[in-house]
Amino acid sequence: MKSTFSWVAAAVACAVVVVLGFVIAALWIGIGDSDISTAGWLAMGLGVIVTLALGIGLMALVFISSRRGYDEIGRKDG
Repeated sequence: MKSTFSWVAAAVACAVVVVLGFVIAALWIGIGDSDISTAGWLAMGLGVIVTLALGIGLMALVFISSRRGYDEIGRKDG
């Protein structure tokens, strides 16, 4: 039963993502001609890179902390 629910939830989530993609594409096309300057592309690219680096770094710290036992309650040093 749990496996069926997981598949249904995944299918609904995928359907929502596809529908939102179509809505966003339609709205973007409806806006008309929208040019992004070279500085805009550079800023967006740097923003994506910095955001990914921050996310990957924080997730790495979570995994390292968990594996080394820093998250355990009542942990004693030494």
